[in-house]
Amino acid sequence: MMEEDDFRCVECNEKASELHRDYSNGILKITICGSCQKPVDKYIEYDPVIILIDAILCKTQAFRHILFNTRLNIHWKLCVFFLLCDAYLRWSLLHVSEPSSDPADIIRYTKEWEFYGMFGLAALELMAFCGGVLAFLWAVGRLQGGTLELSLLLRALLLSCYGKVLLIPAVIWEHDYSPLCLGLIKLFVLTSNSQAIRVILNSRRRLSLMAVCLGLLSETCVAQAYKKLPWSFQDIVDV
Repeated sequence: MMEEDDFRCVECNEKASELHRDYSNGILKITICGSCQKPVDKYIEYDPVIILIDAILCKTQAFRHILFNTRLNIHWKLCVFFLLCDAYLRWSLLHVSEPSSDPADIIRYTKEWEFYGMFGLAALELMAFCGGVLAFLWAVGRLQGGTLELSLLLRALLLSCYGKVLLIPAVIWEHDYSPLCLGLIKLFVLTSNSQAIRVILNSRRRLSLMAVCLGLLSETCVAQAYKKLPWSFQDIVDV
């Protein structure tokens, strides 16, 4: 639940005690920011589709609205959902040579140990990415003598992975996954992650890009370490 001064002006990032005032007869008046003299949050009057479009365009105002001025606490559910989609894609890439003509075969996927292995690997990579980003930002904050709300940063990172929703059409229609398509989705997600960090910390773009790059390096190290393991999940099943 948001307390007083938890809101932020979407234009200048100044703290605000309220977004609007509710008068009698259902009349609402948007609060004007005392710093920039603009509405604290213009998006409270916007349709959710417009907000989503602005978020896809990585507009700072839209990110501030979502991260500071809403009670959107579905980041853990979204995280699990995106991990399942990611795991399915990884699993299907392992079996590209075994096409199936039966759409109902998705039930069989849940019985494959390799599917659960890919889910675990995707979860480890996400943990490595978030851990690398948070560790870097925490170290920078300590050097500058400031404090960081790690829980708020983690929520921002998970919510900014919304670009992975583009994996859903591939899962539903069993599209032929091209490296270029998956690479563009990954780039979009990283761009959103960088913008979310920049909005939460109100920092320069350079700091957020460095944090994302370090997180990506940590994620890549986990993926490479997995590939060098002398066993596979299928070997475990066979045993």
